[in-house]
Amino acid sequence: MNARAAAAGATAALVWGLQEPLDRRIFGCDYSDVALLGKAVSRRRWRAAGFAIHALNGAAFGVGWAALARRGSVSPVAMAVAENLVLWPLCGLLDRYHPARGEAGIPPLSTNPRAFAQATWRHMLFGWLLGRLAG
Repeated sequence: MNARAAAAGATAALVWGLQEPLDRRIFGCDYSDVALLGKAVSRRRWRAAGFAIHALNGAAFGVGWAALARRGSVSPVAMAVAENLVLWPLCGLLDRYHPARGEAGIPPLSTNPRAFAQATWRHMLFGWLLGRLAG
């Protein structure tokens, strides 16, 4: 189950990243997790780095969810949304210290309700896909 959950999590994270251009238009917010992650580690190949880091994060989340789900019924959607709620307060640090803050894809986040709604949507999509793919 761990390999399947890791693959499902990585795939769900990649779908999340691929749909970002659409949700950026829908929410009217230029927030990109791929840019946030990638531009933290690379200025030239940030897109590839961002997708790679996001896929690894998704795989790790998938394994963690699978481990908890073995012990009882744990909704991957609820777990993903809970992660968003718990980690969102750290956006203040990103707003202040991210090396590419203010660049394309990395607007101020901590006081941005559109970015929060966007992140919540993305986590819901991720959790739903994870559950469907790991099924």
